[in-house]
Amino acid sequence: MPTACIHHPGSKVTLESERLIVSYTDEEGSTQKRELPLRDLERIILADCVSITSPALAESMRRSIPVSLIDSQGRFLGAFQPATPDHGAARLRHYQRTLEPDFTHSIARKIITAKIYNQRRLVQRVAANRRAEDKPVPSNISIALDTLDRTMISAGKAENLDSLRGYEGLAAARYFSAWAALLPEHFPFERRSTRPPLNPVNAVLSFASTMIYHEMHSFIHAHGLDPALGLLHTTENGRWSLALDLMEPFRPVLSEALTLDLFSHKMLNNSHFEPHDGGIYLNKIGRSKLILQYEKRMERQFMSESIGHRTTLRQQLENQAILLKSALNDADKFVPFLMN
Repeated sequence: MPTACIHHPGSKVTLESERLIVSYTDEEGSTQKRELPLRDLERIILADCVSITSPALAESMRRSIPVSLIDSQGRFLGAFQPATPDHGAARLRHYQRTLEPDFTHSIARKIITAKIYNQRRLVQRVAANRRAEDKPVPSNISIALDTLDRTMISAGKAENLDSLRGYEGLAAARYFSAWAALLPEHFPFERRSTRPPLNPVNAVLSFASTMIYHEMHSFIHAHGLDPALGLLHTTENGRWSLALDLMEPFRPVLSEALTLDLFSHKMLNNSHFEPHDGGIYLNKIGRSKLILQYEKRMERQFMSESIGHRTTLRQQLENQAILLKSALNDADKFVPFLMN
């Protein structure tokens, strides 16, 4: 259980010896407790309706366990991060390199090329699985694959960030058209909507993306870099632009592949969503189901063809921060994540 996600309303997290104790009231009004050994945890996610004591928070920091806060709609509010006082030189180098257009363009181009490659692989794999199961394959899949292939090549040659973003947008339009055709008919997807998500599919995509975002932010921080300094996403107040950059190649294999699975295998239905503030969001049961499947996907070992050994998606997510840190001295050392 690397991640503990606690979102039952009114829950309280306390410290007892080397364990976190989660106390909450069940639907019948009885007080329940669950023990979470700290040695088993790598990160903690708390909903804003959950409280945590200072001793529990302090012990989490001592053990380098980040604690993230999300609201009821799954939006990332902030995080408590373990201190990283020994990365001053790396951060100074990070600031310097981020101001070098050649460096930022080189890394951004790799990120978007990998993202488009992973989009293409996801559509290709899902379509192949459908054929193997004698299920119908949408007619626009072949056109989408051809467009993504051409756009990926063009993105790899993009001469500036504006043209790179243009290729990213072109790929996204064709990709999501094909991706949407792979969803069940009773859960349609017309376009991406985020603030607020306007339908169940967008609600799942947004919540899953938030999970990746706060994990990427924690890994960047843990390895001494500044998560606010963007390469592809402009550095600006109010967001962790580097976390958004480094998570881009993981969107197809994590949030988008997971969303397809949850709806195609009927793990989510309309009872798992609720309207709020003009949008549609996962309810408590829906969030629990998504988080469970997210964790399974993140921790499942697989043989990576690109790196040549067994790994997990969570290890590869952290590896992006490690490789970017190495790339501060040699840009060629940054290799984005590629889906098998």
